Amino acid sequence: MTIVFNDREKCGSCPIRHRAICARCDDDELAQLENIKFYKTFEAGQPIIWRGDELTAFSSVVIGIASLSRTMEDGRTQVVGLLLPSDFIGRPGREYVDFDVTAVTDVTLCQFQRKPFENLVEDVPHISQRMMEMALDELNAAREWMVLLGRKTAREKIATFLEMIVRRSTVPSHSVTTYTLPLTREEIGDFLGLTLETISRQLSKMKREGIIEFEGRRNFVIKDLAALHLATGDDADGGVIV
Repeated sequence: MTIVFNDREKCGSCPIRHRAICARCDDDELAQLENIKFYKTFEAGQPIIWRGDELTAFSSVVIGIASLSRTMEDGRTQVVGLLLPSDFIGRPGREYVDFDVTAVTDVTLCQFQRKPFENLVEDVPHISQRMMEMALDELNAAREWMVLLGRKTAREKIATFLEMIVRRSTVPSHSVTTYTLPLTREEIGDFLGLTLETISRQLSKMKREGIIEFEGRRNFVIKDLAALHLATGDDADGGVIV
């Protein structure tokens, strides 16, 4: 069941305000967004939208993590991406959805009906500018993902995956100490191109090294963030160490 969530929450107090589609908006522009926005919450495992559905609303992920997946004709499903807080669902000018979107954890979306939002994009340059920035960020992320899948070792892949969760889960006004794996270990293996045994072995090794600590099966704490970053194989500027 879809639940309406706190419709009158002010944009200025939103936890993703600093990096969402509204990041560059001034007070007057935020007021325009507040007039057309509404919140919806989806339970973990609940489909948000299916591939091929008509795109009736645009959304920003406020809380939680969703997956992007594609199901092939023989029934096989491949997770092709994760939507984390501040990620945007939908593109102006598109009529239909390209991927299945499913709530991995409980997810809260800030949504905008399609036509009012498209009109606002035309009238508010800060929103169209931010959409361009986010599209370019997605392109860079896709290129980084090609490097991850094609060149990184198993340890580097897993460390990069964990660092991505940590980096995107933390916002300036919120102190986060415990994180949740958004996928099962089997799903992480499919996502990263690794076997379940490799995932478990590398996570156990990072735990023994004091980099991470698990609280149950899915929740974890980063004990040594610098060591985690070193394990990604990236240098301090984001490049790959050679």
